[in-house]
Amino acid sequence: MSTYANLPAPSPEQGLNRYMQEIRKFPLLEPQEEYMLAKRWVDHQDTQAAHKLVTSHLRLAAKIAMGYRGYGLPQAEVISEANVGLMQAVKRFDPEKGFRLTTYAMWWIRASIQEYILRSWSLVKLGTTSAQKKLFFNLRKAKAKVGALEEGDLRPENLAMIAKDLAVSEAEVTSMNRRLSGGDASLNAMVGSDGDGTTQWQDWLEDEDSDQAGDYAEKDEFDTRHALLVQAMSALNEREKDVLQKRRLAETPITLEELSESYNVSRERIRQIEVRAFEKLQARMRELAIKKGMVVPA
Repeated sequence: MSTYANLPAPSPEQGLNRYMQEIRKFPLLEPQEEYMLAKRWVDHQDTQAAHKLVTSHLRLAAKIAMGYRGYGLPQAEVISEANVGLMQAVKRFDPEKGFRLTTYAMWWIRASIQEYILRSWSLVKLGTTSAQKKLFFNLRKAKAKVGALEEGDLRPENLAMIAKDLAVSEAEVTSMNRRLSGGDASLNAMVGSDGDGTTQWQDWLEDEDSDQAGDYAEKDEFDTRHALLVQAMSALNEREKDVLQKRRLAETPITLEELSESYNVSRERIRQIEVRAFEKLQARMRELAIKKGMVVPA
């Protein structure tokens, strides 16, 4: 859909504060206006109508993306993936079904973000049991439920309660909590268009209710993707496998310096091998996923 090229794009250089200012310029749609725009897209492939549908929901995409801020990934990239999911939702939205685009778009936005997370994170680290999947995607929600909002390790009583609710061991909760706590930012962090620090992140976000998208952690698709990772590793040569394992898949990744000494090459050469190996792995996983008929975001 060509409308994507005309969207505001978050970037580290631009800053998220400025991006949020930009997308707030797009008005929210009344139900009837949304319906008519969607009909124009479905019936006539009117790209201007599709563009208006997308831009009016950019705040929703940003809000959902902020919910995944604890996975240690660049927030600008997570928001960009959310926007890709939003584009897919608009492309497939049927206004005759009787529900709002917001409800439909949330599933596509979350699916796109979670696909990005699974591409970027080591699936080896995440485990393969259904309980571990549930822990990965629901730990922060479980912490909020018991009021465990402080940083650092959980208090014993909260740790026990979360472990029981998610049907995992306390050790697994502690381990996952430590992994996901790095780089977590608060929605209450202060921002300001003039640097005055008087506005909170959450003030930029439209308060859209509902959690009607299904919980991705409950899907058996996770198991399939883990199997794809294992199968896709065969596309790498031994050095690429070794570098990727030690840099991306290890519990404690080693430094470029250590690997450069091990292979007697420069750090830049190791970095190049790592990047190439990761790109090859992603491409192979995508090929395998398409062959299996899995949904692969564009």
